[in-house]
Amino acid sequence: MSSQAIPDSPPRSQTLLLVDDEPNILSALQRLLRRDGYTILASDDPIKGLEILAERPVDVILSDQRMPGMSGVEFLRRAKEIHPESVRIVLSGYTDLQFITDAINEGAIYKFLTKPWDDEQLREQIREAFRSKEVADENVRLTRALQSANVELQAHVEEKERQARRIATVLDTLQEVLQLIPWPIVGVDEEGLVALSNTAADARLGGGAPLLGEEAREVLPESLRVWLTNTAAIPEQFLHEGRRYRVIHKPMGLHSRSRGTLLALLPCEMCP
Repeated sequence: MSSQAIPDSPPRSQTLLLVDDEPNILSALQRLLRRDGYTILASDDPIKGLEILAERPVDVILSDQRMPGMSGVEFLRRAKEIHPESVRIVLSGYTDLQFITDAINEGAIYKFLTKPWDDEQLREQIREAFRSKEVADENVRLTRALQSANVELQAHVEEKERQARRIATVLDTLQEVLQLIPWPIVGVDEEGLVALSNTAADARLGGGAPLLGEEAREVLPESLRVWLTNTAAIPEQFLHEGRRYRVIHKPMGLHSRSRGTLLALLPCEMCP
């Protein structure tokens, strides 16, 4: 599986919603904050503000506290239900501090700003709110990307495990077939170790003892050992315990990563 970089999130405009029942304050806020390049939505009614939130995503919400019909804290609580990822700020006097502190503690409000405000401080607080939103959005994006990568990795691991099980089944089957072949078959690797031996080879060449893992020069009949350093010296026929065999040899590794020589001994009644 090739590794892939986590893609950058596409840039989008920063959207700010202003809610205040006093038109002159709403206009003043728009004039002040428009210079910072935000997409500004405004409403003089908290109910209409909730309707705006239901129609489109908003990054930062700035709401007055004292509004008829619905307080700013209540408005922001309901705004959180619609867009929990938004950054919510309330404009308030100190007389409402207890209500606002409770709202901050329960997570409905990011912070509160006091009236009257200082223009530059307000602009900086709004910029900070957008930075906080960007960090939160990036964390969400990275979390989702990592979750997606984990799902992909898990699927890759499961596929590898399925392949390994299939290969193991094939190898078990081949091993069983190999043991059922009535002619001696021996594989010797590059280091001179017996890397493969079937039951017939153990019985006829090893006297019944397993040949696998042994030094070929120590367990194979002497007349077969000459080829260990020179495969050209492998005899065409081989006499062992009064029985003549035809020797067939092939290099190992034609269909695997093994390296060495594979010998098959066919009784000469099967010789051409």
